[in-house]
Amino acid sequence: MSAVVTRANATAGPKAGARRDTTATSRGVVLAVLLISTAYFLFPLWWLLVSVTKPFGEQFSGSGLWFDGFGLFDNLSRLTAQNDGIFWRWMLNSVLYCGVGALVGTLLSAMAGYLLAKYEFRGKGLLFGTVLAAVLVPKILFTLPLYLMFSGVGLINNPLAVLLPSVVSPFGVYLARIFAAQSVPDEVIEAGRLDGAGEFRIFRTIGVPMMLPALVTIFLFQFVDIWNNYLLPAMVLGDDELQPVTVGLVGWNASHGVGVPAPLVVIGSLISVIPLIIAFVALQRFWRAGMTAGAVK
Repeated sequence: MSAVVTRANATAGPKAGARRDTTATSRGVVLAVLLISTAYFLFPLWWLLVSVTKPFGEQFSGSGLWFDGFGLFDNLSRLTAQNDGIFWRWMLNSVLYCGVGALVGTLLSAMAGYLLAKYEFRGKGLLFGTVLAAVLVPKILFTLPLYLMFSGVGLINNPLAVLLPSVVSPFGVYLARIFAAQSVPDEVIEAGRLDGAGEFRIFRTIGVPMMLPALVTIFLFQFVDIWNNYLLPAMVLGDDELQPVTVGLVGWNASHGVGVPAPLVVIGSLISVIPLIIAFVALQRFWRAGMTAGAVK
């Protein structure tokens, strides 16, 4: 009997070792690809970080990948002094546009997705199909129609021209619908109804906590999308005091030869990504939360 077992182990040994070798090789390849991708995407950010710490005027000289002198505080003071500190007004505008737009957009997406997932009504399939079709349409195609519409109702140079389109997110509705269907059991909703809770209270106290990881994801997508939006604010906001930081920096870059030094664009570019980093770091713990966080057990 022992001889049979020994022969079986001897036969299986090379195959098992080959499988282990193959697994180790595949893991090494995947790790290498991930490391290369990480370096590729972090390279511009590293260059910005190094450039901002250099003395003013030396951002494009010397080694661009390592520190050479220290002029961070002088650079920040120059950035603040340029055009009476309008850069920080642009940053505040961006935070307000993104914060309000992402919060309202996430709430509307959660309500619409929950409705599509948990209620039956006529035209539900057609409505969800329309949402899916809207996901496939690039937002840039709506820029000119939105400009003409806002121009007709007198909303040019009005923050509402940026906020109103930003609260609509077909992808957010789609994601909320899928997540609500999978993570909010019908039995929990029925239990809430039996306890006398209204539909909105069930959504607020049961549905929202259980959908929290998806809602954080929707919020971050909305926040980043609004922050990076350039074309619509550039068309509807002609007043410098109302522009977001993306539009302002592009304007500085276009005029650096006639008044705005080019290093200020580099310094402002790094400062402009800090709110995005803070948002991701602050909200990442919700991604790791249980998919049924807040569920009635």
